[in-house]
Amino acid sequence: MSRPVLVPGPDHPITVTPHPGRVVVRAGGRALVDTERALELREASYPPVLYLPREDADLTALQPSDTRTYCPYKGDASYFSIPTADGLLVDAVWSYEQPYDAVPAIAGHLAFYPDRVEISAG
Repeated sequence: MSRPVLVPGPDHPITVTPHPGRVVVRAGGRALVDTERALELREASYPPVLYLPREDADLTALQPSDTRTYCPYKGDASYFSIPTADGLLVDAVWSYEQPYDAVPAIAGHLAFYPDRVEISAG
């Protein structure tokens, strides 16, 4: 069964732009990402999402998950959990390893659920 591949347009716009300033992500008191190279993805009426370069992340703090989701605009997402002293933050991070042509800039980037980690964006 093939999955739909949709192209952003006036009814479902998607933009990816550089985020001005520094972004720091922490979980369990540990800094996971510290970057000035974040991208901000705006999609339709959803809240903006920051995508952070893997090169600026402590990947040793992330545990790959078996969870996968699909977005017809962005492609297949893979997930990571974050072990902390207080427990496992399950599927707190996602990434589009091979995003669709509409959003190539987010390849090699991570996004974090803001209700599961602390995100400071300046």
